[in-house]
Amino acid sequence: MNAVAAPLHLVGCGILHKEVNYLIGQNGWNLVPLFLDSALHNYYDRLQGQLTHSLDDAEQQARQTVVFYGACHPKMADMLEEHHTVRTHGQNCIVMLLGYERFMEELRKGACFLLEDWALSWEPMLTEAFGRNQSVVREIFHSSHQYLLAVRTPCSDDFTLAAESAARFVDLPLVWMDADLKHLEWVLTEALDRKRRTLQ
Repeated sequence: MNAVAAPLHLVGCGILHKEVNYLIGQNGWNLVPLFLDSALHNYYDRLQGQLTHSLDDAEQQARQTVVFYGACHPKMADMLEEHHTVRTHGQNCIVMLLGYERFMEELRKGACFLLEDWALSWEPMLTEAFGRNQSVVREIFHSSHQYLLAVRTPCSDDFTLAAESAARFVDLPLVWMDADLKHLEWVLTEALDRKRRTLQ
């Protein structure tokens, strides 16, 4: 009788938690997810602290990990090396979802990307990061963006009202895009395969 392989543990950003959970179920991956707050990329110290703590905890319990993050921290590579783990390929979660070409096409046109999880916590997330002066927040967004691009996936609930409110808050036009999960599935599959090869 063959022993059942221990599951891999995914530690990562919660921004696409519904999509990742869906793909885990659809593919039957032996993978246990732990999702961290999707606003941590705004705070390097918090991101490093929580990610390091989660990876330390996994190591202490002899769990093999995969990290679901982009290049969201200047010391990301050091944290991965210290904990002998790998991360998903991609500059950020939007690249992982849309693919680099589609991401860059919208970025060149001035998009600020909005996912459901961010839309639902948009105003408090921005005011905590940038302060409560709305004119300052708008100036920050207007300096580098032309529109707010709300991205729906097959796992999204209807976040129309939240997206419209987010667009009003930063005073940018709202544009919608539908995205499937094919590229995200490829990104996760590649990372899991890469991790498994390190364990052979």
